[in-house]
Amino acid sequence: MISRRALELATAVLTGSFGVAVVVSSLDNGIGWSSAGVDSGTFPFLTGIIIVLGSLYNLVRGILPVATLANIPVAVTPTEMRRLAGLFVPAVIFVAAIPLLGMYLAAALYIFAVLAIPMHQSVLRSLATAAATALALYFVFERMFQVSLPHGALAAAFGF
Repeated sequence: MISRRALELATAVLTGSFGVAVVVSSLDNGIGWSSAGVDSGTFPFLTGIIIVLGSLYNLVRGILPVATLANIPVAVTPTEMRRLAGLFVPAVIFVAAIPLLGMYLAAALYIFAVLAIPMHQSVLRSLATAAATALALYFVFERMFQVSLPHGALAAAFGF
């Protein structure tokens, strides 16, 4: 079981880390004014500062023992955690499979897994939806926009 306080603290640390990464990377691009005008890192720097300040505020609110929602003992029950894992785990596998299988096959497998397993859709309907998704991705990106999505190592092995 995960408490609301733990979720709030973890979220504050995660968003704060993101803000720090934005600030550090914008320093490489330069902040301030130059002869050409505003440097390219100025607006990301300011955005990163706002994110860090908001995260610090949420971190302090999560730590202080005030009567807020952070004091609710359980925010995610084991049943809810299983449901979240049912969507999160296939998404992680999908992202990890893209370099190997390519976007189209990985997307088709992801759609099939999400429809057929937790939602209890029929296998035929799940296969049809997965195939339609892969074909739609191909036609929209490869043909209409002429943007090549990752084909993966499997396609490279077959010469695509």
